[in-house]
Amino acid sequence: MTRPSRARIDLGALRHNYALVRRLHGGRALAVLKANAYGHGAVRCAQALEGQADGFAVAFLDEAATLRAAGIRAPILVLEGLFDADELAAAHALDLWIVVHHEAQLHMIEADPHPGTLQVWLKADSGMGRAGFALADMPAAHARLRASGKVSDIVLMTHLAQADEPGRDMTARQLAAFDAATRDLPGDRSLSNSAGLLGWPGARRDWARPGICLYGADPMPPAWREAGDGRAQPLRPVMHFESQVFAVRTLQPGDALGYGATFVADAPTRVGLVAAGYADGYPRLAGTGTPVAVDGALTRLIGRVSMDMLTVDLSTRPEAGIGSRVELWGAQVEVNEVARRAGTIAYELLCNLKRVPVAYE
Repeated sequence: MTRPSRARIDLGALRHNYALVRRLHGGRALAVLKANAYGHGAVRCAQALEGQADGFAVAFLDEAATLRAAGIRAPILVLEGLFDADELAAAHALDLWIVVHHEAQLHMIEADPHPGTLQVWLKADSGMGRAGFALADMPAAHARLRASGKVSDIVLMTHLAQADEPGRDMTARQLAAFDAATRDLPGDRSLSNSAGLLGWPGARRDWARPGICLYGADPMPPAWREAGDGRAQPLRPVMHFESQVFAVRTLQPGDALGYGATFVADAPTRVGLVAAGYADGYPRLAGTGTPVAVDGALTRLIGRVSMDMLTVDLSTRPEAGIGSRVELWGAQVEVNEVARRAGTIAYELLCNLKRVPVAYE
């Protein structure tokens, strides 16, 4: 018998989410497929979106090469840019768009022997402090790209550091600084990541770069989402991480459960053992009280997550038993809530899925 844990990937939900956020943005949108589409499978997600998406974005060249090898012909942007001249030659061969965010990459293009066919996305550091040209240097970098004779088009971009915190003013300051520094430069603009697209209408320009929201995990705070943001429909979860109860036991008052004896029963407690653990990508730091769903009804995780299994409270589910279906995150259990209970973010949980079979539907 095959171990019952698995991840179902709902490609219809992915297409729904892309259409929803593109309409909300009002311009073109690159579907971000880096990190194997946030754990969802980059090739299958690209195939599902090709013909609908305006293009794709990945972190580095090898991720783009994998998509091209699978037959994906849509535009692909390489977000980290290129590391050396050999990668630049490969980018030409694969017909890729590239981000340029520091002097060495700019010099690489100036020294490129190929004619002017590159589409370059010139990145400004508007406050993230991580990658990008200083705002004061953007006009000179833009002028050098145009003078190089190696570039066919230039898109101006930046990255937002606190767009998922709508009560903070940093995003507004970044937008104002970017606009002031690039006011006289021609070219399309790209400012919105998922949080920027959902939470900051002023960041919606020519191109969006939705990532986590495509997979149904909303990066915005719950209170902000509940207040409404103009979306006619909600995002739909794409990944459904599921398993089954494979054994049942009852604890008596005073009995401890699992490693570290972190849970001690204060009443008779019916416990279900579930075939999934941190080796499958479920977070070890998710503690007692983290929501799970058993046969469609919410209950809770109890005790410490171990490598291959976890334990759930079946005390209020007398009809549940061996073979009962368990949703660890998906339609009923929001991945953001599991992440919050584990002290992390949904991005990490989705990217960390491993060892379980993946089924596409």
